[in-house]
Amino acid sequence: MLVVMYKNATEEQIERVLEIVEELGYKPIPNPGASRMVINITGDVDLLDSSRIEGLGGVMKVIRVTKPYRLADIEVKPDPTVIEVGDVEIGGSRRVIIAGPCSVESLDQIVEAALAVKECGGDILRGGAFKPRTSPYSFQGLGGEGLKHLKEARRRSGLPIITEAVDIESFELVEATADIVQIGARNMQNYSLLKRAGRSPKPVMLKRGISATLNELLAAAEYIMSEGNQEVILCERGIRTQNNHVRFTLDLASIPVLRGLTHLPLIIDPSHAAGKRDIVIPLARAGLAVGADGLIIEVHPRPDEALVDGAQSLTIEMFRSFMDSINEDQLLTDARSK
Repeated sequence: MLVVMYKNATEEQIERVLEIVEELGYKPIPNPGASRMVINITGDVDLLDSSRIEGLGGVMKVIRVTKPYRLADIEVKPDPTVIEVGDVEIGGSRRVIIAGPCSVESLDQIVEAALAVKECGGDILRGGAFKPRTSPYSFQGLGGEGLKHLKEARRRSGLPIITEAVDIESFELVEATADIVQIGARNMQNYSLLKRAGRSPKPVMLKRGISATLNELLAAAEYIMSEGNQEVILCERGIRTQNNHVRFTLDLASIPVLRGLTHLPLIIDPSHAAGKRDIVIPLARAGLAVGADGLIIEVHPRPDEALVDGAQSLTIEMFRSFMDSINEDQLLTDARSK
């Protein structure tokens, strides 16, 4: 249920609405917009008598929402959400590049990668300390030691870090280290993990499941947001189709479609979709072309020696060349707009 306030509603009137909603046993979440305040009421609102709220001062109208996602809905918040991570803005006017190895393998490896990402113009360092794998015999990551290596890489490079939380048990450790907590595709519908992420003060990047619809992705984001964390980033990383010439099929159409459905920032992961480094860059450029707010790319100092996903990891030289090319494209765009 949405409570739409008049443009000239006072702070006292807004506070009164919040107070009444809480007294009725529901959770109000204010969403200030450019022109007016909208208050989302979460919980089982089917039995809520809207007349209790409609008569309050400053209330323009009360709307019952039938979609499975409310807080993520663009109708609730028409203005794009911009998430600040240090000096980096995700969802703003400038595209954001997140890069680094799939897995933290050693201190030297992640520091070398971090310094290279920084030197090439990347904005955020990625690296997995905990790795969910298809086989229980595959490398599962360094765990807590990997988190310590990420902290040192952040100290030396100055880059914020994003790393994955794979379960509730390790969430607190990840949360204490990461600037952004990642929820991977395998956990997109792990509802207890999503709720825990919703109680975190850290921004969360939520990856689309390999067979998930966009409505299911938005409903998963709603689990996080309904717990109080409004800083959610959505990531398209490819879905499973009949194609067997790539690891997954990158759903580029999801970006413009999601633009009409949600105010949340949208990121593309071309590495997991490609599975092969020679097609990562074309997919990355396509992701930016369809309007993604940024990219998350796997980059490794020595991909042939990588313990995880070496085949889809760019070399540092490939990443540098890509960054130079998109910066040149931006310069040309800026020059044409003048």
